[in-house]
Amino acid sequence: MVTGGEQRLGTIYTVGAFSLWGMLPLYWRLLEHVPAVEILAHRIVWTAVLTSLVLLLGRRYRIAALVSDRRLRRGLVVTGALLGVNWFTYIYAVNAGRVLDASMGYYINPLVSVLLGTLVLGERLSLLQKAAVLLAAIGVLVITVHYAVVPWVALVLAGTFGYYGLRKKQMGLDPLTALTVETTFLAPAGVALIAVLGITGAGALASINPATDLLLVAAGAATALPLYWFAHGARRIPLSRVGFLQYIAPTFMLLIGVLLFGEPFTGVEAVSFGLIWLALALYTASHTPIAKEIEYRIVQRIRAYRQSRSEEQAAR
Repeated sequence: MVTGGEQRLGTIYTVGAFSLWGMLPLYWRLLEHVPAVEILAHRIVWTAVLTSLVLLLGRRYRIAALVSDRRLRRGLVVTGALLGVNWFTYIYAVNAGRVLDASMGYYINPLVSVLLGTLVLGERLSLLQKAAVLLAAIGVLVITVHYAVVPWVALVLAGTFGYYGLRKKQMGLDPLTALTVETTFLAPAGVALIAVLGITGAGALASINPATDLLLVAAGAATALPLYWFAHGARRIPLSRVGFLQYIAPTFMLLIGVLLFGEPFTGVEAVSFGLIWLALALYTASHTPIAKEIEYRIVQRIRAYRQSRSEEQAAR
């Protein structure tokens, strides 16, 4: 039984986690003078170092046991690759002036997760959830048709993170432990890239200024801290509250992109995001008892209508 005080603490942790995730564009923009792939390498390496230290200090370091399990090892290799693609795309989007695309990706991510749950796990969608997925798809289509360009940043972010969440759900591992293993698998490539860039004189570390060095090394903390807060928060509050609070991150991204980075938000973006927001509202409402009761009555009426039509046709 989780007490009221524990739930309040869980809410604080979770709000803090999503707020930090939402403000990461400000961090990556400070490193816009560094190539995205080099930032990614540092993020992977320093995250692996930091999370390993946290697990060692907490006596929870059990990577050898996880790696010895072939099924888990293969799963973590896949999730590590998905994480690498997701991180690179996000860093690239921020420093290429496409924060709104990143925001869209994380807005539609919950709906992508719902769709994956239906296609992969055989979960059933309610009428409102089907409508939500359709509206989100139309929202993406509006941008695609108007600009004649597929919003690939949003789709890659939503797709990789959605599938990442699905695989993690199937494995059922502690988030911090899983992140440690995933980044440890990727770390050798990151170390190799950093070393090659350093040897050739093309690397940013120890060659630009101390502030850049600090930001690159601290990328591990910027990655691990919100995840640590999320892990502590999510286990103290209901999943429905976690689902609602997750929209803090893309909302911060949207505001940062428009208000601070000056990215255009025209009528087309307003229509596209409006449809996505409506989709999220429908998806959130689909979990309420009133929505479930209304949907039940609608389904019953549809069935009764179909039955009466069948009986009329049979009578003829």
